[in-house]
Amino acid sequence: MDLGEDLVEGVFLERVNRFLARVEVVGRDVGVHVPNSGRMKELFVPGWRVLVRPVLSENRKTKFDLVLVDTGHALASVDARMPNALVAEGVDNQHLSQFCGYPEVRREVTFGDSRLDLMLEGPNGKCYIEAKSVTLVVNRVALFPDAPTVRGAKHLHTLQTVLQAGHRAAVIFVVQRPDAIAFATSDLSDPALAAALRSAMAVGVEAYAYNCEVTERMIRLDQSLPIRNYYEVVDHV
Repeated sequence: MDLGEDLVEGVFLERVNRFLARVEVVGRDVGVHVPNSGRMKELFVPGWRVLVRPVLSENRKTKFDLVLVDTGHALASVDARMPNALVAEGVDNQHLSQFCGYPEVRREVTFGDSRLDLMLEGPNGKCYIEAKSVTLVVNRVALFPDAPTVRGAKHLHTLQTVLQAGHRAAVIFVVQRPDAIAFATSDLSDPALAAALRSAMAVGVEAYAYNCEVTERMIRLDQSLPIRNYYEVVDHV
């Protein structure tokens, strides 16, 4: 996915609240929209290089969106809206070959009282997919979530309902950086989410994890990651 040519370098200064950060851009201290409600303390480090996108809108209090963080050894995307588009792109270009055979793709669909990211439809029926944004990587293991998320567990329960209705159901954890070689739920951060994933997988909900190739110009799904039990890798993270 093309990130465009308009990204501007800055220096991260401070996260003010969930959706606002201060960044030094061209020598000026400016407010920047953070398109992610996660904690991301490991990425929002004062002094780190970031890339922001100018946003021209009279209705916006902030004139920039935070897009990428340079960790020193890799670029990480922080936009929680990105996984939906990346998964749709992966289905379209067949990088996600397990979802071939669905010519119709719809985004942001309602099932029950939940809104899921994608619904694929083809001769073999429907497949509902929820994509989750992952930014926390510790010792090369991607962990989700970095803070409790009631919504995350709810989506996993909804995917079980999808399965019970006779459709295919899947969750894809999109690690928006290239430096992870495995994925695990962060059981200590959110034991309810971890239990919901185990329950969903036990009844047939499919679960996948992918890292991303990230440059200053593009981001795309890259390698499939093994999904590990948190307590198998906890000594290493």
